Order: sequence, then C-alpha cells, then structure tokens
Amino acid sequence: MPGALTEQRDATPVSPLVRRAPRRRRQILCAASLGCAVLLGYYLVSFFQVYATGRDDQARSVDAIVVMGAAQYDGRPSPQLAARLDHVAELWPQGLAPIVVVTGGNQAGDRFTEAEASATYLVERGIPEASIVLEDRGVTSFESLQRVAHLLAESAGSNHSSVLVVTDPYHSLRSRLIAEEVGMTAYVSPTNTSVVTGVRSLERHFWEAGGVAIGRVMGFGRLSELTD
Repeated sequence: MPGALTEQRDATPVSPLVRRAPRRRRQILCAASLGCAVLLGYYLVSFFQVYATGRDDQARSVDAIVVMGAAQYDGRPSPQLAARLDHVAELWPQGLAPIVVVTGGNQAGDRFTEAEASATYLVERGIPEASIVLEDRGVTSFESLQRVAHLLAESAGSNHSSVLVVTDPYHSLRSRLIAEEVGMTAYVSPTNTSVVTGVRSLERHFWEAGGVAIGRVMGFGRLSELTD
C-alpha cells in the first residue's frame, strides 16, 4: 500500500561454511569431552587396580621369590627396603620357592649395591646364602626384572619361570605387569609393613596409576626408556 513501511532485508548471501561453523565447534567440543571422559575413566580404573593389587597377597609356590630393590645406605637397607626384606623372611619358612632373587644396582659413589645389602640382611635373618641369587646391575624396575628373567632362564633352562614379587603395595601392580611383559608368570605378595604411608602412599598410588595406564598402552620397556 502507498505510504506503508516496507521491511528492509539484507540480501547478502550467507556462506554454507559460516552456517556450519557453530555445528562443527559443537561436534569438536563433544568429541573432546568424550575423549577426556574416557581417559579419566581409564585412569580411575588403573588407580583402583593399583590399590586393589597392593592389598592382595597372592603367595603361592613359585620358582623364585623376587624382592624389588630400594635405597641402601653403605650396605644397610633403608627402612623401605628392610620392610620388603622382612616380608621375605616371613615367607621363606613356608617353602614357597627354592631361591630368593634380590635386585638392584648402585648409585654413583656407592660401595654396595641394593642387591648386596639385601642379601646380607636376609642371611642375617636365617635365609641360606646359597639360596640367594643377586641381580645387582638393574637401575630401574624394568631392567631388574628383565635381568631376573634372564637369570632364571639360564639356571632353570626355561623361559617361563614363575615368580612371587615382593615390594610395596603401591608398586605391586606395575612390578607384576613388568614381570609378565619380560616373559615370567608373576604373582605379588606386598609387604604389610611399608614405611610409605598416609599422604606419601596416596601420592605414590596416583603416580603408579599413571605409569600403569601408560605402560599398558605403549609397553613398560618403552616407558622405562623414556622416563628413567
């Protein structure tokens, strides 16, 4: 109608790419959120498994009891290592294995290796020296358990040795998985007198959960090469 106001419209065409941009952003955000949720769930499952394994004593008859090394001070085991060795001294009379393998090399300047300090400690507690085998070169858990697998294969003539790994609760799952990766059938018997308690223990559990989660994906040997 004459004099009526007419609506002015912008006739500028809108590109389909502009209309699709918000949808793509939403899709990317949804995918990122889903990925984060999956990773968090995977980590939490690993954390629960680390915690549960550290409270599961799987003591049974095996080819060897293996003690994971820890710090020593001029031939004297640290309290953390002593707790592991005390647990071995409790297991030994049960006749679960014919030998005990003590592990761990030394730091620069040390006169003794962790394995030597462990062997002396166990002999003083009644375990025959002839029943103790030393793995005294490994500087990481992976290196030590890899060498243990070789030592047992050489002595037994078999590549499928079974071991009972003794270590701290937080370290039990990763130790068992590493032992399995290097070819052994592994069980764990965590020490129940670990000096790593409270907040320190919780921190170690969180750290180990990350290591287990990553190691299962890329392999513990590869992880050891990148982090140790």
